[in-house]
Amino acid sequence: MIRYFIILLASIFLTCSAFGQNYNRAMFNFLYHKQKPYYFGISLGFNNNNFLLDRSSYFVESDSIVITEPAKGLGMHVQMVVNLRINHNFDFRLLPGFSFANRRISYIASDNFIEPTYKRIESVLIEAPFLIRYKSEPYRDMRLFALTGVKYTYDVNSNSRARNNQLLVKISPHDFQFELGTGIQFFFPYFVFSPEIKVSTGIGNVLLYDQQLEESKVLEKVLTHVFTLSFHFEG
Repeated sequence: MIRYFIILLASIFLTCSAFGQNYNRAMFNFLYHKQKPYYFGISLGFNNNNFLLDRSSYFVESDSIVITEPAKGLGMHVQMVVNLRINHNFDFRLLPGFSFANRRISYIASDNFIEPTYKRIESVLIEAPFLIRYKSEPYRDMRLFALTGVKYTYDVNSNSRARNNQLLVKISPHDFQFELGTGIQFFFPYFVFSPEIKVSTGIGNVLLYDQQLEESKVLEKVLTHVFTLSFHFEG
């Protein structure tokens, strides 16, 4: 996904440069948007969800499960963008929205090395990222940016409340994540287009330990890990 994102950014950059040779030399679009103290927008994108697993001491002693690994799952998100200009180089950003995630944990039993079993965690997340963005100096109605912050998520589809299935690896609906990302702003007359990549890593353990479930006992800690590709349309 990182390779595709780089190719996409290079294509957009070359296209905008080709069409902007004559019209964007004075950065008219940037100067127009620069005057706004705040603005709103919408963000659409895709995410690659994963877990970071810490195995427990029971896993070392277990004879039934010999391998447990996270399995990646794809999802998508829709967010509202609220951007508050702090000064020439810094913005405060709030991006509340929804994210759909499909995460899995694979297990290989000692009596079956060929066919792994999966514990699937399907989530519908309400997200509230709080971010600080640093922006570089513009060049022909374009500029780079980097951002960091924290994000709170709540899973409305959490399996933590499931009572009719005792075979689930249960995950807490609440999670806090640290975020780090980068991207490019392209200034057009009526909006700002910003492709962005971002990595989010959970701060706290989201595993709800179940003493009765073998797949839960072999885990000590579960952290969320998300790679996000977003397309912001702001103005």
